[in-house]
Amino acid sequence: MITAEKIAELTGHGNPIFTAELSQKPGILFTGGNDKGLVEWSLERNAFIKVLFPVPASIYAIHCPPGYPILFAGLRTGDVVVFNFTEQKIVKLLKHHAAPVFDIKSVQSKKELLVASEDGTVSVWSLESLEQLYTLKVSADTIRSISVAPNEKLVAFGCRDNSVKLYDLVDYSPIKSLHGHTMPVFSVQFAPDNTYLASGSRDAQVKIWDTSTFELIKSIPAHLFAVNHILFHPSKPYFATASMDKSIKIWGSDDFKLYKVISREKGYPSHQLSVNKLSWNDSQLISVSDDKRVIIWLLSFD
Repeated sequence: MITAEKIAELTGHGNPIFTAELSQKPGILFTGGNDKGLVEWSLERNAFIKVLFPVPASIYAIHCPPGYPILFAGLRTGDVVVFNFTEQKIVKLLKHHAAPVFDIKSVQSKKELLVASEDGTVSVWSLESLEQLYTLKVSADTIRSISVAPNEKLVAFGCRDNSVKLYDLVDYSPIKSLHGHTMPVFSVQFAPDNTYLASGSRDAQVKIWDTSTFELIKSIPAHLFAVNHILFHPSKPYFATASMDKSIKIWGSDDFKLYKVISREKGYPSHQLSVNKLSWNDSQLISVSDDKRVIIWLLSFD
């Protein structure tokens, strides 16, 4: 049995929040959205700290690569802001994309950064020099999501053309295009043990793909509307999904059963609009929404 309790609500954003990311430093959360700034919060005090830096356009993606004192923020303009924590300032703008940046992830073993854009390309950058290394033409349309396999052998891209594209991380060669969704793929996430990939789409489905055969293992009619985000628990056999239908759901990552629904319909003081992004902070689940709120949930797994 899983119980969920709302323990805090962080308010201050004046517009929809599109993304959230834990800092490399424990107890710190960053959020970004349709406001003109990236916000830093204390998870120890559940309180606003400061606007870390102003931005000229909406923030769609935040990434804090482990082992580096930097934060990347992907903007609607296509630029990626690089903020250095040691210097406490913006040190660079990664300029390549002319269309919105929707996701940013790093490949630790290669010391590389992947940036996915509405222009259908992924730019690859050095985490050390912050110079651009390559550009991959992945799709003719928007790339919404990136997932790097935990063993860093594969990378998956969720695309607006309803497909999931898989690439080899050794040389960035295309391996397979997975077709099954009937609408754009908004989220892709590898299982922690590398055995399968979960994809979530505007078609409200979560699909489970075997990473050795690339076959579709299971289709889950997960939500009423788009699945915006899928996120595996860092240590327990569960994953969470966030949806445009205003709900958060907790699923078994080994049996794919539904264990918990967090929504206003179920009596929880939850979000009133689309839930856009999730973040696990140990047993806490953090959710951000179009309703301008950050909610922190304490989950107990009995």
